[in-house]
Amino acid sequence: MNKLIRILKHRWLDASDTARAVPDDMAERLARRVAASEGRHSGEVRLCVEAALPLSYLWRIGADTPLSTVVRERALTWFGRLRIWDTEHNNGVLVYLLLAEHAIEIVADRGLARRVDPAEWQAMVERLGARLHEGAFEDGLTQALEEVSALLVAHFPADAGAVRRNELSDSVVRR
Repeated sequence: MNKLIRILKHRWLDASDTARAVPDDMAERLARRVAASEGRHSGEVRLCVEAALPLSYLWRIGADTPLSTVVRERALTWFGRLRIWDTEHNNGVLVYLLLAEHAIEIVADRGLARRVDPAEWQAMVERLGARLHEGAFEDGLTQALEEVSALLVAHFPADAGAVRRNELSDSVVRR
């Protein structure tokens, strides 16, 4: 894609596009699902939906830096900004959607990442992508959340009888 066209596409989209893709009522339902999920394991899950990349990221896309690398870098930036890396068991997960590029990244902290094969994450991304392509945002995000939760339950189940402290907000980040 021509760099100028890509920049214009990203400048055209904004938070109102994110709000249309994930309206308030959907965001609230997803946040409740995140909270319910976190009651079954010791991990932390965040969902982030962003309309477009900042200009500083767009300039880097080119022959030596493919779009996929830049999207991954942006997801990692959100992972850090939301302090997902700072959980007690290093088992936080970010599900990141970039609307302008129809891109999806799942970033798992080192505690979980070393226990799950990268192919399993990729398969999850592909299933979510198929649901989003159908226009089923809520169903797709719910399915992805359930799959992430299943991995966290398998590797980091909640301690029976222990009081779990919620380390991060359950709300959906929409930018």
